[in-house]
Amino acid sequence: MKLKLSFTSNPLECGTDEAGRGCLAGPVTAAAVILPETFENLMMNDSKQLSEDRRNFLKPIIERDAVSFAFAHVYPEEIDEINILNASILAMHKAIGGLKTVPTFISVDGNRFKPFADIPHETIIKGDSKHLNIAAASILAKTNRDAYMCQIHEEFPMYNWRQNKGYPTKEHREAIKKYGITPYHRKTFRLLPHQLHLPL
Repeated sequence: MKLKLSFTSNPLECGTDEAGRGCLAGPVTAAAVILPETFENLMMNDSKQLSEDRRNFLKPIIERDAVSFAFAHVYPEEIDEINILNASILAMHKAIGGLKTVPTFISVDGNRFKPFADIPHETIIKGDSKHLNIAAASILAKTNRDAYMCQIHEEFPMYNWRQNKGYPTKEHREAIKKYGITPYHRKTFRLLPHQLHLPL
């Protein structure tokens, strides 16, 4: 299905989305993207529907063609302090605030958001599979977060973040059970199943 460019016909609408909400380790990362009115790409979709190779192929295309783009991380310490929903919205706000061109409308993937700088916004469930500007944001959020997780994998290779990116895989939970936690783990998340208790 061909995605529409944006939610409105506003040429300075930005799409925003986040990646990493359900992870046990690492930041939640958001991106914001304003695409030109002439932008077209039939390959682009919600980042979760694309292979890693396709996301990495699309990333430089988005960065080359976008009117403006930015991404931002919110790290585990802050996630633990303000909770993952607020951290996700904060990451989106930081990404929007990082745009070199100020948007005049914000389209948000999902159903929760807080107003940003009096700019009108709309939340769109599954927006990343409906609008190119949100899909582009989802790809940049995911690829930039994945790159960060590969970087910190070098510091703690036993958790295999290069592969699992901090998500709660069986392997990741086994490593937590064996080695304990790192400064990159989210302490307020259930890091192990109920029957296993972890000394924090």
